[in-house]
Amino acid sequence: MLDTKLHKKLLSVALFTAAFAFGTGASALNVKNDNGNPTGSRSSKTKTAAKRVAKRVAVAAAVPSKPSFGEAAGLHAARDTLALKSSVALVIDQDTKEVLLQKNESAVLPIASITKLMTGVLVTEAKLPMDELITISQADVDMEKGSRSRLNVGTVLSRGELLHLALMSSENRAAHALGRSYPGGMPAFVSLMNAKASALGMHSTSYVEPTGLSSKNQSSANDLATLVAYAYGNPTLRELSTSPGYDVEVGRRTLRFNNTNRLVKSPAWDIGLQKTGYISEAGQCLVMQAKVAGRKLIMVFLDSAGKLSRIADAERVRHWVESNPPALNRGAPVASLATDLYVRTN
Repeated sequence: MLDTKLHKKLLSVALFTAAFAFGTGASALNVKNDNGNPTGSRSSKTKTAAKRVAKRVAVAAAVPSKPSFGEAAGLHAARDTLALKSSVALVIDQDTKEVLLQKNESAVLPIASITKLMTGVLVTEAKLPMDELITISQADVDMEKGSRSRLNVGTVLSRGELLHLALMSSENRAAHALGRSYPGGMPAFVSLMNAKASALGMHSTSYVEPTGLSSKNQSSANDLATLVAYAYGNPTLRELSTSPGYDVEVGRRTLRFNNTNRLVKSPAWDIGLQKTGYISEAGQCLVMQAKVAGRKLIMVFLDSAGKLSRIADAERVRHWVESNPPALNRGAPVASLATDLYVRTN
């Protein structure tokens, strides 16, 4: 069911944009060019463009929002003392393995672009030449979600550049090209992703492709904590996933890509490895290894509701750990809810 507040908000934006379209068009009719002559061409284009935007927003407001798998399963009904917006959460001390927080940690849900962390593990461990050039092809275009990319078909980048963009900027075509160009092709790559998960003891995890665009890529917080701990041992994955930004030469242009996790630029955080993810079925997702109050922590947040909610959840955990000495944290999880819940979605 469409959230009433969200519907009203989107409708208000649509009406405001439409009003702006007509207002801008009317005022622009009085604009004169450098010769002092009135010009109406720009106003016409502005008015048309604004109308088009208003129409799109109005249509979006009328379309019911699709609940995430976690929402559909009722996972958001679980409560915790930190009031996290993520329906699934797990925080572990990396050194002692002590669980500081757990919430629906066994639930199996879509993990979106967290998938790319496993993609990075396979590519780096294969010892493939990072300077080998790979061309983005039509096969790398997202036909499932229709997501956009600045890497046009025909773009040529090195394997190292593609890996950087996949881990840092969550570039889908980059991640798909890495899997497609792997020895044996995509079937072999996906098979190895699942074999690696099994070898690491990630028995609730399954992959069908290397980007995370498919909701069939699923895992649990327990399994993802295992993956983060393992991936942290790889210096390349640490460096690329926490890179704040990266420039790539595409033809005659230089494209700037930024990290999808704003916390990597925050002086309040010491992040060793991270990956974000989002598709509607998965909600907002985030995994990190970070040093907080002298402790190396592994954090997993899945199915968070709201664009910035996963960041806010991480901040809540950081403030809680910083304000509580380890002796108080030890043996006292702030949330231990639905620990036996197992949700496998097909």
